[in-house]
Amino acid sequence: MDKNINFVIEKKVERTIQNLEKNNISGYFVQTEEKALNKIKELINEGDTVSVGGSMTLFEIKAIELLRNENYNFIDRYEENLTSEEIKDINRKSFFSNVFLTSSNAITENGELYNVDGRGSRVAPMLYGPDKVIVVVGINKIVRDLNEAIMRNKELAAPANAKRLNKDTPCANVGHCVDCNSKNRICNKYVLIKRDMDLERIHVIIVNKELGY
Repeated sequence: MDKNINFVIEKKVERTIQNLEKNNISGYFVQTEEKALNKIKELINEGDTVSVGGSMTLFEIKAIELLRNENYNFIDRYEENLTSEEIKDINRKSFFSNVFLTSSNAITENGELYNVDGRGSRVAPMLYGPDKVIVVVGINKIVRDLNEAIMRNKELAAPANAKRLNKDTPCANVGHCVDCNSKNRICNKYVLIKRDMDLERIHVIIVNKELGY
């Protein structure tokens, strides 16, 4: 990466982390996927019960592989051939895990986490339940403010995820949000985390890569 562009990115990340920490959210900046995994391992204890939210980022950095192979009690929502009832049970068990690992649709430079869910199985444990929440994002998820976070979801994250999930929605066909009433709509639960009451509960790992949607 060009050193001047990298300088601009690093300053943006620096502002974001400073504001995350003002909001009782810990922030870290790492250069590679491998270093992101090392930070995750620092934050999780052996034997911890760990659950995850739906996330392409976690696959891209090989976090799912890590959780499956290390000494953790991993509640694996991605196990093959799960029934709908088993998935529902996994989502409920996530509330009682020691650690919940996920990504975010957007992180504002003001230190806020913005997320949009279908059923809420990802955003709910971020809000309450697990003692520790680890959020991994690429630099592409950092936006200036809430308005940009909303637009990012409408113009990129939502249609890309609808396409990935083979949803029969207008955005999966036209490539942008039309605020549909489709029965397959995946944008139903809108959550903004501006601050956390519990210091050291939420940890945001920013990776100097473009990751996820």
